[in-house]
Amino acid sequence: MLATANPEKAREIRDILGEVGLAGGLVPRPDDVPDVDETGTTLDENARGKAEALCAATGLLALADDTGLEVDALDGRPGVWSARYGGERASYADNVKKLLAELADVPSGERGARFATVAVARWPDGRELTARGEVHGTIATEPRGGGGFGYDPVFVPDGGGGLTFAEMSPTEKHELSHRGRAFRALAVALRDA
Repeated sequence: MLATANPEKAREIRDILGEVGLAGGLVPRPDDVPDVDETGTTLDENARGKAEALCAATGLLALADDTGLEVDALDGRPGVWSARYGGERASYADNVKKLLAELADVPSGERGARFATVAVARWPDGRELTARGEVHGTIATEPRGGGGFGYDPVFVPDGGGGLTFAEMSPTEKHELSHRGRAFRALAVALRDA
């Protein structure tokens, strides 16, 4: 069962696991399972907390993740607070606007950043597998592209030909992305479990 209630994230995870033949048995998080408060100070803590809560609520194997964007010029911010960077109820556009405002005076050569995802699989008996995926890149000076979600319009991954994630097809993005790397690694571990 997927722990995320974010439809964009759920679609990406399904697509990524589908590429390796593991999406067939995935079920979405039930509507009656409440959101899990992200109170951890690390991606690992938040991903683990979501997986534990969903597993306890449903009695099924739970797949959860947490993702953060770490910007060098901002001393690693927004990091674990990426989804709430522009405020508790911030939209994707609010978060991007705040990020770009904080980087307004930062030259293009100093806009390095890293996206990281921690993915966790948790069984009802307490067994757990964890995988991490990272991608380095830079923050563009303005949003570009109509695909993806979150910070995708301003994140230019290394090895992506200068395109933002939002300018790539889903397949191109999954090949390079932090989430793609984390869930492909988790898929390998699940096959061996």
